Amino acid sequence: MTEVVNVDPVRPNHADIARASDCLRRGGLVAFPTETVYGLGVHAMDRAAVRRLFEAKKRPANDPLIVHVASFAEIAALVTAPPRSAALLADRFWPGALTLVLRRAPSVPDEVTASLDTVAVRVPAHPVAHALLAATALPIAAPSANLFSRPSPTLAAHVLEDLDGRIDMVVDGGPTAVGVESTVLDITVDPPVVLRPGAISIDMLRAIVPTVQYRAARAHTSDHASMPSPGLLSKHYAPRAPLTIYQGDAAAVGEALRQAARSAAAGGQRVGLLVAAEDSSLVGDMHDIDGPPVVSAILGSHGDAEATAARLYAALRELDGSHVDLILARDIVGDHGLWRAVADRLHRAAARVVVVSPRIG
Repeated sequence: MTEVVNVDPVRPNHADIARASDCLRRGGLVAFPTETVYGLGVHAMDRAAVRRLFEAKKRPANDPLIVHVASFAEIAALVTAPPRSAALLADRFWPGALTLVLRRAPSVPDEVTASLDTVAVRVPAHPVAHALLAATALPIAAPSANLFSRPSPTLAAHVLEDLDGRIDMVVDGGPTAVGVESTVLDITVDPPVVLRPGAISIDMLRAIVPTVQYRAARAHTSDHASMPSPGLLSKHYAPRAPLTIYQGDAAAVGEALRQAARSAAAGGQRVGLLVAAEDSSLVGDMHDIDGPPVVSAILGSHGDAEATAARLYAALRELDGSHVDLILARDIVGDHGLWRAVADRLHRAAARVVVVSPRIG
């Protein structure tokens, strides 16, 4: 069984943090909250422990890890010749939900970097994560604390759903705030490139480094090659039930969702709906459906990116917990700020996307 340690999310008890820190120093696997999602921590310079982490998560070796440290000064042992922009970005966004990709130092194990010449580093802002890093005084590699390709955990209970008995300890600090993983910015290239969108938007980054660009849509990396960043696999963050996204005109999408749900239920399938708060009428239309009852999970409002991001992974896990056979969702529209990150995660979780055209006449 995995040990669970409950801590105050704002002022964690020193003795509890010391227990988790000792476990990490001894090569153990410890899940802990960050402001984004729960991470699964391991001593980044301990090759055997890192290999155990990959085994516990069933994570492929070509997907690199993010190394977490307590301060900007501590990246010196992990990187070589960081550009001036690293200090500028760190001064503005660390501690926080920004990961920087830099040239790695030779001492960083290949297991951490997928044998690339770069390493991803971050200083998290969550009080529990910061206390744990400060007490351990070691670089901690920490991907999301879930089985590989599953929705990331935003509660300790989500960690245990996937990893109970596979890891040593979970530090339970309550729900995470952001709900999606950190923004990943590669500053080894010119111009710098956002590899994975997150809560730190491109506009925020451009206020410090004006030349920042998004990764080109055509810049596809084979799922079997080493990834330049976590979170780039074509299939990721996925629930067990196949997820279909419907995009297009809102009225047409609503009708397509109704028809798809009724057809699937009539065939005996248990349907899950992933919808925004404004789509409550769509949920209401399903009460008289023939077949198994439709299960719904409500996200935030279409105007509230923060609430939607915080709910996304939990909602997907709730639908899985209801043992649905398929999940139907209205697309999340938004190309700016946190909306882009939420849309990215939803699309990577999807089995397919259906484009719905409005009826004419």
